[in-house]
Amino acid sequence: MRTRQQRTLARSVQCSGVGIFTNSDVKIRFFPAPENHGIQFVRTDLSGSKPIPALIENAVFRQRRTAIEFEDASVEMIEHVMAALAGLQIDNCRVEINAPEAPCFDGSALELSEEFLEAGIVEQPFPRKVISIQQPVTVDNEAGSFIQARPLNRSVMAIGYYLNYGADSPVEPQCLTLEINPEVWMNQLAFSRTFVLEEEVAAMRELGYGQRLSAADLLVLGPDGPVDNELRTLDECVRHKMLDCLGDFALLGCDLHGYFSANQSGHALNRELIRQIRLTHQSTESETAWKVA
Repeated sequence: MRTRQQRTLARSVQCSGVGIFTNSDVKIRFFPAPENHGIQFVRTDLSGSKPIPALIENAVFRQRRTAIEFEDASVEMIEHVMAALAGLQIDNCRVEINAPEAPCFDGSALELSEEFLEAGIVEQPFPRKVISIQQPVTVDNEAGSFIQARPLNRSVMAIGYYLNYGADSPVEPQCLTLEINPEVWMNQLAFSRTFVLEEEVAAMRELGYGQRLSAADLLVLGPDGPVDNELRTLDECVRHKMLDCLGDFALLGCDLHGYFSANQSGHALNRELIRQIRLTHQSTESETAWKVA
């Protein structure tokens, strides 16, 4: 099995923005971290807050987003941060944040990814652990959505996603399959934005979400297409769904080799797949690789 060396940032990075769900002003800083540190978030606005490892064991349910929690501290909407780190193969990083939610930026992970590349990424003298899928693992729900991990005869991760909300949806049916690596991440996925249907916006605002954002800040889709905005690609929506998959998969804390096929999967199914893979692999961990028994 092919493995690679662990990687971290060459220097620290700082970004700022607004949270979608909390409307908070957010400052988030990323620091280099030693081998086997993993990705850990620290709430700097909470006195004495302990680091929150970004692992599936610490994931908690939040509607339409991914969140982690440890003791009395939590951080929400981490999927775009996790996707940017995973897409660029940054394995060890201390993430300091002064709010309960990561910033929205423009709904994508492009700005963050560009900041990471500008800072530089360095290899570390320790191999990255890997899970190689050896037999299918599938999770689904009553609505017919599913996500499946299957073996692949190469040491890579490939994601295939089919998106179809029906004939009445402003989102056209879309499908895409990509083999994930840093180049593909930057050119094919990082730019894709969170999207919401125009009919959902009023209900979200009634819940207090997105009070400081407009349709120009996010991808809002109405019957005639994007509202006060433009698509970056015709299949931007399915690309963002794949971005979300990558961010959620990163909660496993290691590389994944296999083919991951999804039909209408969201954060809840993505996380459940990772939980099932984690359970399957707990008893078969080796120094550099875990395999389905």
